[in-house]
Amino acid sequence: MTERLQWVRFRHDGRTGFGTLSGDAITVYDGEMFAQPKRTDKTVALGGVTLLTPSEPSKMVGLVNNFRALLTKLNQPVPEEPLYFLKAPSAFMAAGGTIEQPQFYSGRVVFEGELGIVIGKRCKDVDEGAALSHVFGYTCVNDVTGFDVLNKDPQFAQWTRAKSYDTFGIFGPTIATGIDPSALSVRTILNGEERQNYPISDMVFQPARLVSLISRDMTLLPGDVIACGTSVGAGKMPPGSTIEISIEGVGALRNTFAGVAAAVGTK
Repeated sequence: MTERLQWVRFRHDGRTGFGTLSGDAITVYDGEMFAQPKRTDKTVALGGVTLLTPSEPSKMVGLVNNFRALLTKLNQPVPEEPLYFLKAPSAFMAAGGTIEQPQFYSGRVVFEGELGIVIGKRCKDVDEGAALSHVFGYTCVNDVTGFDVLNKDPQFAQWTRAKSYDTFGIFGPTIATGIDPSALSVRTILNGEERQNYPISDMVFQPARLVSLISRDMTLLPGDVIACGTSVGAGKMPPGSTIEISIEGVGALRNTFAGVAAAVGTK
């Protein structure tokens, strides 16, 4: 199995770098994170850097209806194939950033705590048995949603619009390698109160199956993120909230939600 490490990207002294996190120290690497990076003898203090998103995806693929408990609650059938949308890269934001409500949207802004699969090798039409060899590791995702936009127009569900507002695609702070997420749980804490705590094993389509099936539809590139979908407990964030998505061994993704001073209705 791949070594258990937590990879981060960071900005330090005006430069962007990457490395592995251990406690409060980052061991710096050279090269490319997804192409045999080389460890150096340099370290930097976590407190002295600004953490960035741990990869720079060309896209985030977000799953819908991928947890049995939520399907049961909604009285919906188990899908025969993955149901998903794409988030625009302009939505991506790192841990510690502030979620901003769009100026022209005054509706509900919803958190969704999720496991993220980070692709490490170009992936097209891969068999399920080989799919995990294309996975670099796993991260935490907050799939923020402008909920009232989703079904505003009865003729067309606006998944891309509702999910792609700036700052609505949050992931990080690390990519964990060498772990099996199937025994882990996703926890979401809103203003100190646990709102989600669900087992990843309840997924309809587990990581290898997801990567294989999605790679038949589109080429997955190094750094791309598959957000595996959420389960019960997702909900509205009041302005001023602090939100944390945590997965043991992966990390804790913390952000705040500012809202807007004077939203003027849905554009």
